[in-house]
Amino acid sequence: MIGASMPSPLGHALAGVAAAWTADLMPGRRAWRTAPSTASWYQRAGDGLTLLCAVLAASPDLDLLFDHHRTITHSIGAVILVALVAAVMAAHRSRPISRVTFMCAGAYLTHLLLDWMATDTFRPEGIQALWPFSQSWYISGWDLFRQTARHHPMAAEQFMQNAKALVREIAILGPIALGVWLVRVKALAGLAAEMPRRDHPPE
Repeated sequence: MIGASMPSPLGHALAGVAAAWTADLMPGRRAWRTAPSTASWYQRAGDGLTLLCAVLAASPDLDLLFDHHRTITHSIGAVILVALVAAVMAAHRSRPISRVTFMCAGAYLTHLLLDWMATDTFRPEGIQALWPFSQSWYISGWDLFRQTARHHPMAAEQFMQNAKALVREIAILGPIALGVWLVRVKALAGLAAEMPRRDHPPE
């Protein structure tokens, strides 16, 4: 089991970024997520918090290092823990608690969702999604995402397996991320244009 997983880290990271950008569309305090058009792409994309969401979305697979893949880190219990830590950090840095919590927990949750929709040839199939409330394993059976190999990724057969998996992930998740990005750019641009008017109301 330690040599294989479901979607790739890149696919998971892409889903996490899409989750972060989706959270930026929520009404409320979000001016701190805007950046001028002259700023770098990294800043306009949401800088460190968006990057953190990408890392969080891929991080559940760190359990491959401990040969307990698809268990505790792939569960609602882990999502709750991420949400609690995100809320504390947001409060400490005077950021909107609900927005940051939703962003980080949502990014982490995408990992569970992608794995649930993926192919899994190892038994027990799926993930322990409801731990600690249940020890049962869950998988959709949709096989939307291919399984990837991690043990010898440069071997010809496994390299081709991973390449096909990555192409499918990009084909599915790429348009979603691009669509959310375009809507986000328009929404935050409108917010940036409104801010000066709010700061200087007409006399």
